[in-house]
Amino acid sequence: MSEDADEEADEPAVELGSGEAVEGQPVTRVASRLVWPKSKSDVIDQEGDATIRTPDGARELADVLAETDETLFDSRGAFVRTVAETVGRGPVATE
Repeated sequence: MSEDADEEADEPAVELGSGEAVEGQPVTRVASRLVWPKSKSDVIDQEGDATIRTPDGARELADVLAETDETLFDSRGAFVRTVAETVGRGPVATE
């Protein structure tokens, strides 16, 4: 390995900002802690108090799921899509 390549490997691939931390956690992290299929009530029982990141700021997962008509999520992808359709897609608010 050349000296230049070695120096590049020591630097982070993405420079992290120095601003305030973003409140909440990605919905995919919450989804990874669950086993699928899962009913909406089971998700609320297990992870409803989790605070997730949305384009409009952090929200409690139980509040987001209360806005959906879905009663059963047959896969992790279906759950993540439903949440994304409910809260919207876009950059997470940092202020």
